[in-house]
Amino acid sequence: MADIHYRVEAWDTQAHYFDLTLTIPAPAALQEVSLPAWIPGSYLLREFARHLSGLTAVQGSRSLAVQQQDKATWTIACSGRAALVLRYRIYAFDNSVRTAFLDAHRGFFNASSLCLRVHGREQDSHSLTLARLTAGWQVATSMPALGEGQYAAANFDELVDHPFELGSFWQGSFAAGGVEHQVVVSGALPVFDGARLLADAQRICEAQIAFWHGPPAKRRGPDFGLPFKSYIFFLNTVDEGYGGLEHRASTALIAPRRDLPRRGSPELSDGYVRLLGLISHEYFHSWNVKRLKPANFAALDYSRENYTELLWFFEGFTSYYDDLMLVRCGLIDETRYLKMLAVTVTGVLATPGRKVQSLAQSSFDAWVKYYRPDENTPNSTISYYGKGSLLALALDLSLRASSKAGAACCLGDLMRGLWQRFDGGPVTESDIFALLAELGGSELALEASQWVHGTADLPLPRLLEQVGVHWQHGQATLAQRLGLRVSETPMTGVLVKQVLAGSLALAAGLCGGDELLACNDWRVRRLDDALLTLAPEQNELRWLVSRDQRLLSFTVVLPQASGEPSGAPISLAPADKASARLASLRRAWLLTG
Repeated sequence: MADIHYRVEAWDTQAHYFDLTLTIPAPAALQEVSLPAWIPGSYLLREFARHLSGLTAVQGSRSLAVQQQDKATWTIACSGRAALVLRYRIYAFDNSVRTAFLDAHRGFFNASSLCLRVHGREQDSHSLTLARLTAGWQVATSMPALGEGQYAAANFDELVDHPFELGSFWQGSFAAGGVEHQVVVSGALPVFDGARLLADAQRICEAQIAFWHGPPAKRRGPDFGLPFKSYIFFLNTVDEGYGGLEHRASTALIAPRRDLPRRGSPELSDGYVRLLGLISHEYFHSWNVKRLKPANFAALDYSRENYTELLWFFEGFTSYYDDLMLVRCGLIDETRYLKMLAVTVTGVLATPGRKVQSLAQSSFDAWVKYYRPDENTPNSTISYYGKGSLLALALDLSLRASSKAGAACCLGDLMRGLWQRFDGGPVTESDIFALLAELGGSELALEASQWVHGTADLPLPRLLEQVGVHWQHGQATLAQRLGLRVSETPMTGVLVKQVLAGSLALAAGLCGGDELLACNDWRVRRLDDALLTLAPEQNELRWLVSRDQRLLSFTVVLPQASGEPSGAPISLAPADKASARLASLRRAWLLTG
Protein backbone atom coordinates (compact mmCIF):
# COMPACT_ATOMS: atom_id res chain seq x y z
CA MET A 1 0.00 0.00 0.00
CA ALA A 2 1.23 3.52 -0.79
CA ASP A 3 2.43 5.85 1.93
CA ILE A 4 0.24 8.19 3.89
CA HIS A 5 1.61 11.36 2.31
CA TYR A 6 1.79 14.99 3.47
CA ARG A 7 2.71 17.94 1.27
CA VAL A 8 3.80 20.86 3.45
CA GLU A 9 3.98 24.27 1.79
CA ALA A 10 5.28 27.49 3.32
CA TRP A 11 2.17 29.10 1.86
CA ASP A 12 2.18 32.60 3.38
CA THR A 13 5.20 33.62 5.41
CA GLN A 14 3.79 37.07 6.13
CA ALA A 15 0.54 35.69 7.55
CA HIS A 16 2.33 32.68 9.11
CA TYR A 17 0.41 29.90 7.32
CA PHE A 18 1.54 26.43 6.29
CA ASP A 19 -0.63 24.82 3.60
CA LEU A 20 -1.10 21.05 4.04
CA THR A 21 -2.24 18.41 1.57
CA LEU A 22 -2.81 14.93 3.02
CA THR A 23 -3.23 12.02 0.65
CA ILE A 24 -4.71 8.81 2.07
CA PRO A 25 -4.59 5.85 -0.31
CA ALA A 26 -7.46 3.33 0.01
CA PRO A 27 -9.32 5.19 2.80
CA ALA A 28 -11.87 3.57 5.11
CA ALA A 29 -15.54 3.91 4.22
CA LEU A 30 -15.85 6.33 7.14
CA GLN A 31 -12.37 7.76 7.46
CA GLU A 32 -11.50 9.49 10.70
CA VAL A 33 -8.60 11.92 11.14
CA SER A 34 -7.45 14.06 14.05
CA LEU A 35 -4.71 16.47 15.01
CA PRO A 36 -2.71 15.60 18.16
CA ALA A 37 -3.60 17.52 21.29
CA TRP A 38 -0.09 17.36 22.77
CA ILE A 39 3.51 16.63 21.86
CA PRO A 40 5.46 13.89 23.65
CA GLY A 41 7.90 15.29 26.18
CA SER A 42 5.73 18.30 27.04
CA TYR A 43 2.94 17.20 29.33
CA LEU A 44 0.17 19.66 28.62
CA LEU A 45 -2.79 19.52 26.23
CA ARG A 46 -1.89 22.31 23.82
CA GLU A 47 -4.87 21.79 21.48
CA PHE A 48 -2.97 22.20 18.21
CA ALA A 49 -6.26 21.93 16.31
CA ARG A 50 -7.11 25.49 17.31
CA HIS A 51 -4.71 26.61 14.57
CA LEU A 52 -6.29 24.46 11.82
CA SER A 53 -8.72 25.99 9.33
CA GLY A 54 -10.25 25.42 5.90
CA LEU A 55 -10.36 21.61 5.96
CA THR A 56 -11.75 20.19 2.69
CA ALA A 57 -11.91 16.68 1.22
CA VAL A 58 -11.80 15.35 -2.35
CA GLN A 59 -11.94 11.78 -3.62
CA GLY A 60 -11.28 11.55 -7.32
CA SER A 61 -13.34 14.36 -8.87
CA ARG A 62 -15.89 14.45 -6.02
CA SER A 63 -15.90 16.90 -3.16
CA LEU A 64 -16.85 15.21 0.10
CA ALA A 65 -18.45 16.55 3.24
CA VAL A 66 -16.21 16.84 6.31
CA GLN A 67 -17.98 16.22 9.62
CA GLN A 68 -16.33 17.52 12.78
CA GLN A 69 -16.74 15.12 15.72
CA ASP A 70 -14.99 17.04 18.48
CA LYS A 71 -12.37 19.77 18.96
CA ALA A 72 -9.71 17.90 16.97
CA THR A 73 -11.41 15.03 15.09
CA TRP A 74 -13.14 14.89 11.70
CA THR A 75 -14.79 12.11 9.67
CA ILE A 76 -15.26 11.83 5.91
CA ALA A 77 -17.66 9.37 4.26
CA CYS A 78 -15.75 7.87 1.30
CA SER A 79 -16.94 5.90 -1.71
CA GLY A 80 -14.67 3.20 -3.10
CA ARG A 81 -10.90 2.87 -2.67
CA ALA A 82 -9.72 5.91 -4.60
CA ALA A 83 -7.27 8.10 -2.67
CA LEU A 84 -8.78 10.63 -0.30
CA VAL A 85 -7.14 14.07 -0.47
CA LEU A 86 -7.53 16.51 2.42
CA ARG A 87 -6.41 20.14 2.28
CA TYR A 88 -6.15 22.57 5.19
CA ARG A 89 -4.05 25.38 6.65
CA ILE A 90 -2.18 25.69 9.91
CA TYR A 91 -1.43 29.04 11.52
CA ALA A 92 2.15 28.89 12.82
CA PHE A 93 3.46 31.71 14.97
CA ASP A 94 4.62 30.03 18.20
CA ASN A 95 8.37 30.59 18.46
CA SER A 96 8.91 27.71 20.88
CA VAL A 97 10.27 24.17 20.64
CA ARG A 98 6.84 22.55 20.93
CA THR A 99 4.76 23.67 17.98
CA ALA A 100 5.26 25.47 14.63
CA PHE A 101 6.54 28.83 13.44
CA LEU A 102 6.70 30.58 10.07
CA ASP A 103 7.68 34.08 9.04
CA ALA A 104 9.71 35.68 6.27
CA HIS A 105 13.01 34.69 7.91
CA ARG A 106 12.50 31.29 9.48
CA GLY A 107 10.29 28.24 9.58
CA PHE A 108 10.10 25.43 12.12
CA PHE A 109 7.61 22.69 12.81
CA ASN A 110 6.91 19.53 14.72
CA ALA A 111 4.64 17.30 12.66
CA SER A 112 2.36 16.89 15.67
CA SER A 113 1.29 20.50 15.09
CA LEU A 114 0.72 20.08 11.33
CA CYS A 115 0.00 16.50 10.34
CA LEU A 116 -3.44 14.97 10.82
CA ARG A 117 -3.35 11.43 12.19
CA VAL A 118 -5.14 8.93 9.94
CA HIS A 119 -7.03 6.65 12.31
CA GLY A 120 -6.45 2.97 11.68
CA ARG A 121 -3.36 3.68 9.60
CA GLU A 122 -0.91 4.85 12.25
CA GLN A 123 1.44 1.92 11.60
CA ASP A 124 1.56 2.48 7.84
CA SER A 125 4.61 4.15 6.33
CA HIS A 126 4.34 7.95 6.13
CA SER A 127 6.13 10.38 3.82
CA LEU A 128 6.41 14.16 3.69
CA THR A 129 7.29 16.60 0.90
CA LEU A 130 8.35 20.22 1.46
CA ALA A 131 7.25 22.72 -1.18
CA ARG A 132 7.16 26.46 -1.92
CA LEU A 133 10.01 27.30 0.39
CA THR A 134 11.51 30.76 0.19
CA ALA A 135 14.41 30.91 -2.26
CA GLY A 136 17.72 30.20 -0.55
CA TRP A 137 16.23 28.52 2.51
CA GLN A 138 18.02 25.53 3.95
CA VAL A 139 16.33 22.48 5.48
CA ALA A 140 17.52 20.48 8.49
CA THR A 141 15.83 17.41 9.94
CA SER A 142 16.77 14.01 11.32
CA MET A 143 13.97 12.36 9.33
CA PRO A 144 15.43 10.07 6.64
CA ALA A 145 15.44 11.71 3.20
CA LEU A 146 13.98 10.07 0.09
CA GLY A 147 15.24 12.77 -2.24
CA GLU A 148 15.28 16.54 -2.62
CA GLY A 149 12.57 17.86 -0.29
CA GLN A 150 11.14 14.38 0.38
CA TYR A 151 11.31 12.48 3.66
CA ALA A 152 10.09 9.15 5.05
CA ALA A 153 8.94 7.77 8.39
CA ALA A 154 8.08 4.19 9.27
CA ASN A 155 4.87 5.18 11.08
CA PHE A 156 3.03 8.12 12.63
CA ASP A 157 5.01 7.96 15.90
CA GLU A 158 8.23 8.40 13.95
CA LEU A 159 6.76 11.15 11.78
CA VAL A 160 5.99 13.36 14.78
CA ASP A 161 9.39 12.70 16.37
CA HIS A 162 11.52 14.52 13.78
CA PRO A 163 11.23 18.35 13.81
CA PHE A 164 12.15 20.48 10.79
CA GLU A 165 14.20 23.69 10.75
CA LEU A 166 13.78 25.92 7.68
CA GLY A 167 15.57 29.13 6.70
CA SER A 168 19.10 30.51 6.72
CA PHE A 169 21.06 29.13 9.65
CA TRP A 170 24.57 28.30 10.83
CA GLN A 171 25.47 24.63 10.94
CA GLY A 172 28.45 22.53 11.90
CA SER A 173 29.18 18.94 12.81
CA PHE A 174 31.36 16.67 14.91
CA ALA A 175 31.69 12.96 15.55
CA ALA A 176 30.90 11.33 18.90
CA GLY A 177 30.74 7.60 19.46
CA GLY A 178 31.54 7.16 15.79
CA VAL A 179 28.29 8.92 14.83
CA GLU A 180 27.85 12.28 13.11
CA HIS A 181 26.26 15.00 15.23
CA GLN A 182 25.07 18.25 13.67
CA VAL A 183 24.46 21.57 15.37
CA VAL A 184 22.04 23.95 13.65
CA VAL A 185 21.82 27.48 15.07
CA SER A 186 19.32 30.10 13.95
CA GLY A 187 19.29 33.75 15.02
CA ALA A 188 22.92 33.92 16.17
CA LEU A 189 24.82 37.20 16.29
CA PRO A 190 27.91 37.61 14.04
CA VAL A 191 30.26 37.22 17.04
CA PHE A 192 29.01 33.68 17.72
CA ASP A 193 31.86 31.18 18.19
CA GLY A 194 30.53 28.07 16.46
CA ALA A 195 33.77 26.15 16.73
CA ARG A 196 33.73 26.42 20.51
CA LEU A 197 30.10 25.31 20.76
CA LEU A 198 30.89 22.27 18.60
CA ALA A 199 33.91 21.34 20.71
CA ASP A 200 32.04 21.69 24.00
CA ALA A 201 28.98 19.80 22.75
CA GLN A 202 31.26 17.02 21.53
CA ARG A 203 32.76 16.65 25.01
CA ILE A 204 29.29 16.37 26.53
CA CYS A 205 28.18 13.76 24.01
CA GLU A 206 31.31 11.66 24.42
CA ALA A 207 30.90 11.70 28.21
CA GLN A 208 27.29 10.57 28.00
CA ILE A 209 28.00 7.83 25.46
CA ALA A 210 30.74 6.57 27.80
CA PHE A 211 28.29 6.73 30.72
CA TRP A 212 25.74 4.51 28.96
CA HIS A 213 28.00 2.28 26.87
CA GLY A 214 31.42 2.35 28.50
CA PRO A 215 34.73 3.71 27.20
CA PRO A 216 35.62 3.08 23.54
CA ALA A 217 37.91 0.19 24.42
CA LYS A 218 35.00 -1.75 25.93
CA ARG A 219 32.51 -1.19 23.13
CA ARG A 220 31.85 -4.08 20.80
CA GLY A 221 32.24 -3.14 17.16
CA PRO A 222 31.03 0.01 15.39
CA ASP A 223 27.40 -0.81 16.28
CA PHE A 224 27.54 -1.05 20.06
CA GLY A 225 23.95 -0.09 20.84
CA LEU A 226 23.95 3.68 20.31
CA PRO A 227 20.24 4.52 19.97
CA PHE A 228 20.57 6.66 16.82
CA LYS A 229 22.53 6.61 13.55
CA SER A 230 22.98 10.39 13.51
CA TYR A 231 21.86 13.27 15.73
CA ILE A 232 20.95 16.96 15.37
CA PHE A 233 20.88 19.77 17.93
CA PHE A 234 18.45 22.46 16.70
CA LEU A 235 19.17 25.69 18.57
CA ASN A 236 16.87 28.69 18.07
CA THR A 237 18.48 31.73 19.66
CA VAL A 238 16.20 34.59 20.69
CA ASP A 239 16.26 37.66 22.89
CA GLU A 240 14.47 35.91 25.75
CA GLY A 241 13.54 32.25 26.06
CA TYR A 242 14.86 28.96 27.38
CA GLY A 243 13.89 25.32 27.04
CA GLY A 244 14.23 22.13 25.10
CA LEU A 245 12.31 19.15 23.79
CA GLU A 246 13.83 15.76 23.19
CA HIS A 247 13.31 13.60 20.09
CA ARG A 248 14.57 10.19 19.04
CA ALA A 249 17.47 11.50 16.93
CA SER A 250 17.49 15.22 17.68
CA THR A 251 16.50 17.89 20.13
CA ALA A 252 14.93 21.31 19.68
CA LEU A 253 16.43 23.99 21.94
CA ILE A 254 15.71 27.66 22.55
CA ALA A 255 18.03 30.01 24.44
CA PRO A 256 19.02 33.69 24.62
CA ARG A 257 21.47 34.53 21.83
CA ARG A 258 23.58 36.49 24.32
CA ASP A 259 24.38 33.14 26.02
CA LEU A 260 26.22 31.80 22.97
CA PRO A 261 30.02 31.75 23.18
CA ARG A 262 31.74 34.67 21.46
CA ARG A 263 34.84 34.63 19.34
CA GLY A 264 37.87 35.90 21.21
CA SER A 265 36.13 35.60 24.60
CA PRO A 266 37.29 32.48 26.49
CA GLU A 267 35.17 33.16 29.60
CA LEU A 268 32.61 30.61 30.70
CA SER A 269 29.62 32.83 31.48
CA ASP A 270 26.72 31.65 33.61
CA GLY A 271 24.48 31.91 30.55
CA TYR A 272 26.74 29.69 28.47
CA VAL A 273 26.98 27.12 31.26
CA ARG A 274 23.18 27.13 31.43
CA LEU A 275 23.05 26.48 27.68
CA LEU A 276 25.54 23.63 27.97
CA GLY A 277 23.42 22.16 30.77
CA LEU A 278 20.39 22.31 28.47
CA ILE A 279 22.31 20.53 25.71
CA SER A 280 23.40 17.90 28.23
CA HIS A 281 19.86 17.45 29.58
CA GLU A 282 18.20 16.90 26.23
CA TYR A 283 20.94 14.60 24.95
CA PHE A 284 20.63 12.41 28.07
CA HIS A 285 16.96 12.00 27.17
CA SER A 286 18.04 10.03 24.10
CA TRP A 287 18.40 7.14 26.52
CA ASN A 288 16.27 8.17 29.48
CA VAL A 289 12.68 8.78 28.27
CA LYS A 290 12.98 8.31 24.51
CA ARG A 291 13.99 4.64 24.91
CA LEU A 292 13.80 3.84 28.60
CA LYS A 293 10.31 5.16 29.29
CA PRO A 294 7.28 4.65 31.53
CA ALA A 295 5.55 1.41 30.55
CA ASN A 296 2.30 3.29 29.90
CA PHE A 297 4.14 5.45 27.32
CA ALA A 298 4.84 2.42 25.14
CA ALA A 299 1.72 3.20 23.08
CA LEU A 300 0.82 6.90 23.10
CA ASP A 301 -2.66 8.36 22.84
CA TYR A 302 -2.30 11.72 21.08
CA SER A 303 -5.85 12.80 21.88
CA ARG A 304 -5.68 12.93 25.67
CA GLU A 305 -3.46 12.99 28.73
CA ASN A 306 -1.05 10.06 29.12
CA TYR A 307 -0.51 9.72 32.86
CA THR A 308 2.55 8.45 34.71
CA GLU A 309 3.92 8.76 38.23
CA LEU A 310 7.48 8.40 36.98
CA LEU A 311 8.49 11.85 35.73
CA TRP A 312 10.62 12.18 38.89
CA PHE A 313 12.80 9.46 37.34
CA PHE A 314 12.73 10.36 33.66
CA GLU A 315 12.94 14.15 34.10
CA GLY A 316 14.36 14.42 37.61
CA PHE A 317 17.21 11.96 37.18
CA THR A 318 18.01 13.51 33.79
CA SER A 319 18.18 16.89 35.58
CA TYR A 320 20.65 15.39 38.05
CA TYR A 321 22.98 14.17 35.35
CA ASP A 322 22.81 17.21 33.05
CA ASP A 323 25.09 19.47 35.10
CA LEU A 324 27.05 16.57 36.59
CA MET A 325 28.12 15.62 33.06
CA LEU A 326 29.61 19.11 32.66
CA VAL A 327 31.96 18.28 35.54
CA ARG A 328 32.77 14.83 34.22
CA CYS A 329 33.75 16.12 30.79
CA GLY A 330 35.84 18.93 32.30
CA LEU A 331 33.75 21.95 31.26
CA ILE A 332 33.18 23.17 34.84
CA ASP A 333 35.00 22.48 38.10
CA GLU A 334 33.62 21.10 41.36
CA THR A 335 33.32 24.52 42.99
CA ARG A 336 31.08 25.82 40.24
CA TYR A 337 29.05 22.61 40.22
CA LEU A 338 28.43 22.77 43.96
CA LYS A 339 27.25 26.35 43.64
CA MET A 340 24.80 25.28 40.93
CA LEU A 341 23.64 22.34 43.03
CA ALA A 342 23.11 24.69 45.99
CA VAL A 343 20.74 26.80 43.86
CA THR A 344 18.59 23.71 43.22
CA VAL A 345 18.65 22.75 46.90
CA THR A 346 17.65 26.28 47.94
CA GLY A 347 14.84 26.37 45.40
CA VAL A 348 13.35 23.09 46.59
CA LEU A 349 13.62 23.95 50.29
CA ALA A 350 12.04 27.37 49.63
CA THR A 351 8.95 25.71 48.13
CA PRO A 352 6.25 25.02 50.76
CA GLY A 353 4.52 22.71 48.28
CA ARG A 354 7.19 20.06 48.94
CA LYS A 355 5.28 19.33 52.18
CA VAL A 356 1.99 19.04 50.29
CA GLN A 357 2.72 17.09 47.11
CA SER A 358 4.86 13.98 46.66
CA LEU A 359 7.10 13.39 43.67
CA ALA A 360 4.74 10.70 42.39
CA GLN A 361 1.79 13.09 42.66
CA SER A 362 3.77 15.87 41.01
CA SER A 363 4.49 13.55 38.07
CA PHE A 364 0.88 12.48 37.71
CA ASP A 365 -0.45 16.04 37.99
CA ALA A 366 1.98 17.54 35.46
CA TRP A 367 -0.85 17.86 32.94
CA VAL A 368 -2.80 20.30 35.08
CA LYS A 369 -0.26 21.81 37.47
CA TYR A 370 3.38 21.96 36.37
CA TYR A 371 2.75 23.65 33.03
CA ARG A 372 0.06 25.97 34.42
CA PRO A 373 1.74 27.86 37.26
CA ASP A 374 -0.08 30.58 39.15
CA GLU A 375 0.35 32.62 42.32
CA ASN A 376 -0.32 29.55 44.53
CA THR A 377 1.87 27.06 42.67
CA PRO A 378 4.83 27.07 45.12
CA ASN A 379 2.43 26.45 48.01
CA SER A 380 0.72 23.41 46.52
CA THR A 381 3.23 21.69 44.22
CA ILE A 382 6.83 20.54 43.99
CA SER A 383 8.83 20.27 40.77
CA TYR A 384 9.63 16.73 39.67
CA TYR A 385 12.63 18.29 37.94
CA GLY A 386 14.14 19.97 41.00
CA LYS A 387 13.26 17.56 43.79
CA GLY A 388 13.60 14.63 41.39
CA SER A 389 17.21 15.63 40.73
CA LEU A 390 17.87 15.82 44.47
CA LEU A 391 16.32 12.36 44.91
CA ALA A 392 18.82 11.10 42.32
CA LEU A 393 21.62 12.78 44.29
CA ALA A 394 20.42 11.15 47.52
CA LEU A 395 20.29 7.71 45.89
CA ASP A 396 23.69 8.15 44.23
CA LEU A 397 25.34 9.07 47.53
CA SER A 398 23.41 6.35 49.41
CA LEU A 399 24.49 3.66 46.96
CA ARG A 400 28.09 4.78 47.17
CA ALA A 401 27.94 4.56 50.98
CA SER A 402 26.03 1.25 51.05
CA SER A 403 27.88 -1.53 52.87
CA LYS A 404 26.28 -4.08 50.55
CA ALA A 405 27.09 -2.15 47.42
CA GLY A 406 30.67 -1.29 48.20
CA ALA A 407 32.67 1.59 46.76
CA ALA A 408 32.10 0.59 43.13
CA CYS A 409 28.29 0.90 43.15
CA CYS A 410 26.50 4.11 42.23
CA LEU A 411 23.39 5.46 40.55
CA GLY A 412 25.01 4.95 37.15
CA ASP A 413 24.83 1.20 37.78
CA LEU A 414 21.08 1.52 38.24
CA MET A 415 20.67 3.50 35.03
CA ARG A 416 22.82 1.16 32.95
CA GLY A 417 21.27 -1.88 34.58
CA LEU A 418 17.79 -0.77 33.59
CA TRP A 419 19.00 -0.04 30.05
CA GLN A 420 20.48 -3.51 29.68
CA ARG A 421 17.82 -5.48 31.55
CA PHE A 422 14.90 -3.94 29.66
CA ASP A 423 16.72 -3.57 26.35
CA GLY A 424 16.32 0.20 26.35
CA GLY A 425 12.54 -0.09 26.56
CA PRO A 426 9.55 0.49 28.87
CA VAL A 427 9.95 0.12 32.64
CA THR A 428 7.71 0.37 35.70
CA GLU A 429 8.30 1.78 39.16
CA SER A 430 8.55 -1.79 40.46
CA ASP A 431 11.32 -2.49 37.95
CA ILE A 432 13.29 0.52 39.19
CA PHE A 433 12.97 -0.32 42.88
CA ALA A 434 13.65 -4.03 42.31
CA LEU A 435 17.01 -3.28 40.72
CA LEU A 436 17.72 -0.66 43.38
CA ALA A 437 17.16 -3.35 46.05
CA GLU A 438 19.63 -5.64 44.26
CA LEU A 439 22.25 -2.90 44.19
CA GLY A 440 21.79 -1.23 47.57
CA GLY A 441 19.60 -3.51 49.63
CA SER A 442 15.89 -3.73 50.37
CA GLU A 443 16.09 -1.06 53.07
CA LEU A 444 17.36 1.53 50.63
CA ALA A 445 14.69 0.56 48.10
CA LEU A 446 12.00 0.96 50.77
CA GLU A 447 13.43 4.32 51.84
CA ALA A 448 13.53 5.49 48.20
CA SER A 449 9.88 4.52 47.78
CA GLN A 450 9.02 6.61 50.82
CA TRP A 451 10.96 9.54 49.38
CA VAL A 452 9.00 9.23 46.13
CA HIS A 453 5.55 8.81 47.66
CA GLY A 454 6.01 10.91 50.81
CA THR A 455 6.68 14.57 51.51
CA ALA A 456 9.60 14.40 53.94
CA ASP A 457 12.77 16.31 53.16
CA LEU A 458 15.66 14.28 51.80
CA PRO A 459 18.63 13.66 54.17
CA LEU A 460 21.00 15.63 51.98
CA PRO A 461 23.07 17.40 54.69
CA ARG A 462 24.13 14.05 56.14
CA LEU A 463 24.78 12.42 52.79
CA LEU A 464 26.82 15.34 51.47
CA GLU A 465 28.92 15.51 54.63
CA GLN A 466 29.82 11.86 53.98
CA VAL A 467 31.61 12.93 50.80
CA GLY A 468 33.24 15.99 52.32
CA VAL A 469 30.74 18.64 51.21
CA HIS A 470 29.82 21.22 53.83
CA TRP A 471 26.19 22.42 54.05
CA GLN A 472 25.73 25.96 55.31
CA HIS A 473 22.97 28.55 55.51
CA GLY A 474 23.75 31.89 53.91
CA GLN A 475 22.25 35.33 54.36
CA ALA A 476 18.63 35.61 53.27
CA THR A 477 17.43 38.40 51.01
CA LEU A 478 14.47 40.47 52.13
CA ALA A 479 12.23 38.57 49.70
CA GLN A 480 13.31 35.28 51.28
CA ARG A 481 12.76 36.61 54.81
CA LEU A 482 9.30 37.88 53.92
CA GLY A 483 8.33 34.81 51.88
CA LEU A 484 7.75 36.74 48.66
CA ARG A 485 8.54 36.14 45.01
CA VAL A 486 8.50 39.41 43.12
CA SER A 487 9.36 41.08 39.85
CA GLU A 488 10.95 44.49 39.94
CA THR A 489 12.14 47.14 37.52
CA PRO A 490 13.28 50.72 38.13
CA MET A 491 10.35 52.00 36.03
CA THR A 492 7.42 49.92 37.30
CA GLY A 493 8.59 49.10 40.81
CA VAL A 494 7.89 45.94 42.82
CA LEU A 495 5.11 43.54 41.84
CA VAL A 496 4.28 40.57 44.06
CA LYS A 497 4.11 37.38 42.02
CA GLN A 498 3.70 34.80 44.78
CA VAL A 499 3.30 34.77 48.56
CA LEU A 500 4.62 31.64 50.26
CA ALA A 501 2.58 29.65 52.75
CA GLY A 502 3.50 30.23 56.39
CA SER A 503 5.38 33.42 55.57
CA LEU A 504 5.51 36.84 57.23
CA ALA A 505 4.05 38.36 54.07
CA LEU A 506 1.05 36.02 54.11
CA ALA A 507 0.43 36.71 57.80
CA ALA A 508 0.49 40.45 57.08
CA GLY A 509 -2.14 40.11 54.33
CA LEU A 510 -0.11 40.58 51.15
CA CYS A 511 -1.14 38.58 48.09
CA GLY A 512 -0.16 37.90 44.51
CA GLY A 513 -0.72 40.87 42.21
CA ASP A 514 -0.06 43.49 44.85
CA GLU A 515 2.13 46.40 43.78
CA LEU A 516 4.43 47.54 46.57
CA LEU A 517 4.56 51.32 46.20
CA ALA A 518 6.22 52.62 49.35
CA CYS A 519 7.69 51.50 52.66
CA ASN A 520 7.80 53.61 55.79
CA ASP A 521 6.67 56.62 53.75
CA TRP A 522 9.48 56.19 51.17
CA ARG A 523 8.89 55.25 47.52
CA VAL A 524 10.63 51.96 46.68
CA ARG A 525 11.31 50.46 43.27
CA ARG A 526 13.46 47.56 44.51
CA LEU A 527 12.36 45.35 47.36
CA ASP A 528 15.69 45.41 49.20
CA ASP A 529 15.52 49.23 49.27
CA ALA A 530 12.84 48.84 51.93
CA LEU A 531 15.58 47.99 54.43
CA LEU A 532 17.07 51.44 53.85
CA THR A 533 13.91 52.99 55.28
CA LEU A 534 14.45 51.41 58.71
CA ALA A 535 15.74 53.64 61.48
CA PRO A 536 18.21 52.15 64.00
CA GLU A 537 16.56 49.46 66.16
CA GLN A 538 13.40 49.65 64.01
CA ASN A 539 12.02 46.37 62.61
CA GLU A 540 8.64 47.46 61.22
CA LEU A 541 8.00 47.66 57.48
CA ARG A 542 4.86 49.69 56.81
CA TRP A 543 3.85 49.06 53.21
CA LEU A 544 1.68 51.17 50.96
CA VAL A 545 0.19 48.76 48.43
CA SER A 546 -1.88 49.14 45.28
CA ARG A 547 -4.39 46.31 44.78
CA ASP A 548 -6.90 46.57 41.97
CA GLN A 549 -6.44 50.39 41.99
CA ARG A 550 -7.14 50.62 45.74
CA LEU A 551 -4.46 51.86 48.13
CA LEU A 552 -3.99 49.62 51.16
CA SER A 553 -1.61 49.55 54.11
CA PHE A 554 0.12 46.50 55.59
CA THR A 555 2.71 46.14 58.32
CA VAL A 556 5.33 43.43 58.53
CA VAL A 557 7.43 43.03 61.66
CA LEU A 558 10.83 41.49 60.98
CA PRO A 559 11.88 39.09 63.75
CA GLN A 560 15.23 39.47 65.44
CA ALA A 561 17.88 37.29 63.82
CA SER A 562 18.40 34.04 65.73
CA GLY A 563 19.50 30.57 64.65
CA GLU A 564 19.11 29.71 60.99
CA PRO A 565 17.76 32.71 59.06
CA SER A 566 14.25 32.18 57.74
CA GLY A 567 14.34 31.41 54.01
CA ALA A 568 18.15 31.57 53.94
CA PRO A 569 19.84 30.13 50.84
CA ILE A 570 21.99 27.03 51.12
CA SER A 571 25.66 27.08 50.18
CA LEU A 572 27.70 23.95 49.40
CA ALA A 573 31.47 23.77 49.32
CA PRO A 574 34.23 21.24 49.93
CA ALA A 575 34.71 20.93 53.69
CA ASP A 576 37.84 22.76 54.85
CA LYS A 577 38.97 19.94 57.12
CA ALA A 578 37.78 17.01 55.06
CA SER A 579 40.05 13.97 55.34
CA ALA A 580 41.88 12.57 52.37
CA ARG A 581 39.36 9.71 52.35
CA LEU A 582 36.39 12.11 52.14
CA ALA A 583 38.09 14.13 49.43
CA SER A 584 38.63 10.92 47.47
CA LEU A 585 34.98 9.95 47.88
CA ARG A 586 33.91 13.42 46.68
CA ARG A 587 36.08 13.16 43.57
CA ALA A 588 34.73 9.67 42.88
CA TRP A 589 31.14 10.96 43.12
CA LEU A 590 31.77 13.94 40.86
CA LEU A 591 33.99 12.29 38.27
CA THR A 592 33.10 8.60 38.02
CA GLY A 593 30.08 6.34 37.70
